Amino acid sequence: MPRFRPAAKLERSALADLCKNTLSRIPTLSGQLIYLATLRDLNSGTYRHHGLIALFGRDEAVKALKESHQVAFQAWLNLSLAEKSEDLKNYLRTLDDSPEEIAEHWLKSGVYRTYVPAAAIRAEADHFCKDLETLLQLLRNQAVRGQPRSGADARDRDSLPLV
Repeated sequence: MPRFRPAAKLERSALADLCKNTLSRIPTLSGQLIYLATLRDLNSGTYRHHGLIALFGRDEAVKALKESHQVAFQAWLNLSLAEKSEDLKNYLRTLDDSPEEIAEHWLKSGVYRTYVPAAAIRAEADHFCKDLETLLQLLRNQAVRGQPRSGADARDRDSLPLV
């Protein structure tokens, strides 16, 4: 006879639910920031999370996502450059492609600019982009110097520079 685990307890708000059941499972600020940014529709700027919307309604879900994105962004900005480097390194280790390949793509495409929440002021957005570009250029330069490029090798050797 199969045993079933009880369903997770429903939180009282979309924000509490998002923090407890989703964001708490993403171990890096970079990961949380990028996850939340990907929930924002690039055409309209509206956040979409079907589970939260179904449980709490569109307005509350969107408010929770927007607020969480801003909080993660501010927390990342408040890290030292060395902490940002370590956090980004830990995030990139979870991805399938090598950190150097990802850095090259992000620098060429500028996709990281979409990680900035709409509520950020220009100085914050500029600061975020400048710090991230610096870390990405360090990664790219590391690849040019002949250090490991494969995802497994890069992850195994703790290959991202710590600024």
